[in-house]
Amino acid sequence: MKPVVSKQNLRSQQRVEAQLDVLVSAPSGQAVPCRTINLSRAGMMLSCDNKTLHQLVPGRKAPAPGQWVDIMAKFSVPVVASQNVTISADCNLIHLRRVSRDEFHVGIQFCSFEGNGQSYVDQFVSRQLSILP
Repeated sequence: MKPVVSKQNLRSQQRVEAQLDVLVSAPSGQAVPCRTINLSRAGMMLSCDNKTLHQLVPGRKAPAPGQWVDIMAKFSVPVVASQNVTISADCNLIHLRRVSRDEFHVGIQFCSFEGNGQSYVDQFVSRQLSILP
């Protein structure tokens, strides 16, 4: 029996499942709506269809390491049960993969935030991690 080779976990932050609407400013300047699958303090994974992916990454070619696609993401997270805050972040599109015929997952890495965005993401992730079983 062959030994199972495990892949090194390259993620330095825990991810939490999150279904958040995100408005991504593509390199062309066009605003493209997407939805998160998960969120961490370092970035997020988006789900999008073929048309949306083509707007974000013309040619649908996965970015090479260090040659990421610069984008801006705007999304809201709840700070308290009845209040959402909007977060704007400069990001790098660093990963993409095809999940099904018309669904793609796009990995986004946060570079910088406007205002207290990093703190709000940190609070949201911490709160979600604290309620996990």
